[in-house]
Amino acid sequence: MNSDQEMIDAMSALAQPSRLAIMRLLIREEPDGLPAGEVAARIGARQNTTSVNLAILARAGLVASEPRGRHIHYQADLTQFRAVMIFLAKDCCQGRLDLCPELTAALGTL
Repeated sequence: MNSDQEMIDAMSALAQPSRLAIMRLLIREEPDGLPAGEVAARIGARQNTTSVNLAILARAGLVASEPRGRHIHYQADLTQFRAVMIFLAKDCCQGRLDLCPELTAALGTL
């Protein structure tokens, strides 16, 4: 995920409260992920709305899915998510960590 359009697609997908909640949930549930119905229940959303949001996140490269029995299981694609975060940090700091001491301090406390 390196092109500007891929970054725009990823950030656009995250720029909606339910999709951001889904992404945060799936990141917390790594490496196992969750079935779609569980995602919906945990964020308090309808299953059909959650399915649409998961599809948008998947098209943006942020979520992967795989069939497990009768359910589709979703996982955050941490490689792609990290690429978005690195893209933003590089632009924010212009490649110089000394320009973003708050960012580097926050990353050091993770």
